[in-house]
Amino acid sequence: MTRSRSAGHGFGDRAALAASRLKNTIAASLAIGSLSLCLIVTLTMLSIRMVAAMPM
Repeated sequence: MTRSRSAGHGFGDRAALAASRLKNTIAASLAIGSLSLCLIVTLTMLSIRMVAAMPM
């Protein structure tokens, strides 16, 4: 008696959905991380310019 691949009690669909959600979560966290890094670099550059423009 052989079973078909789709007769796995529905775990295949759940695993595919979980993998898709995991990929979306990782992509979103990478996007947020890169945006925050750009913001930190921009603020650092602006603060360095402001300090350099101040008279001693």
